[in-house]
Amino acid sequence: MDTEAATRPARIEAIAAEVFATLGTGRQITPFSARPGGLTPAEANRVLPLLRQKFIARGETIVGRKIGFTNRTIWPEYGVYAPNWGYMTDRTVADLAATPTLAARDFVEPRIEPEIVFGFERAPDPGMDEAALLGCVAWVAHGFEIVQSIFANWKFAPADTAAANALHGALLIGQRHAVAPRQAEWLRQLPAFEIDLYCNGALVDRGRASNVLDGPVSALRHLVQLLAADAVNPPLAAGEIVTTGTLTRAMPVQPGETWTTLLRGIPLDGISLRFD
Repeated sequence: MDTEAATRPARIEAIAAEVFATLGTGRQITPFSARPGGLTPAEANRVLPLLRQKFIARGETIVGRKIGFTNRTIWPEYGVYAPNWGYMTDRTVADLAATPTLAARDFVEPRIEPEIVFGFERAPDPGMDEAALLGCVAWVAHGFEIVQSIFANWKFAPADTAAANALHGALLIGQRHAVAPRQAEWLRQLPAFEIDLYCNGALVDRGRASNVLDGPVSALRHLVQLLAADAVNPPLAAGEIVTTGTLTRAMPVQPGETWTTLLRGIPLDGISLRFD
């Protein structure tokens, strides 16, 4: 028997255990890619179902997925050139109306990402075009995802980010809007709108929907196809929430800051979140 092949499953279990034990503690660890033996993207993908099991064993409910690194404009900044995804739970997802403030200290090197969020009423099928895929969606919303890095100074390899549950920290969801009454309008507007991101009233960055794999629905379609080829993680199910990636750069946050957005070209209100 190949000794290395025999030990890899145990090592992947150890990686999942270390990630799980680190998340939420404020600690940081050495990237797995920088350790002896390294970490491949395929191995990182095998960490995700183990994290899912650990979240559930802790009493959490899986409520959806976050897609990371869909914004091509930030790929060179992080050295990550393809999207990945992670699990979200009822411990990390909340409505913004009920959670207008977060404690920055609860996250390690936190960054804020303005995103488009979808809620599924029916499970999508692989191969659906964007119109059919949007037909499976009950609601669309604007939200903030808080991402964090358990690797110091945001230095990592792509496989590290996947193993770290795609760097997910929290998702705060704004007002939800039904898709069905105006599906054709959503389909036209979702790839084309623009967004401004402000900190304490000062413009920090501008983005556009097309940054996110040509639009949030396109990013959603990418995830559906990715999961269709995934032998170890389940496909999207009815009731799941998906957030589709940052429309601007991911900006560092500090206590005392209030972050707001302004959207143009789509009937979604801007949102606000304060950090203590």
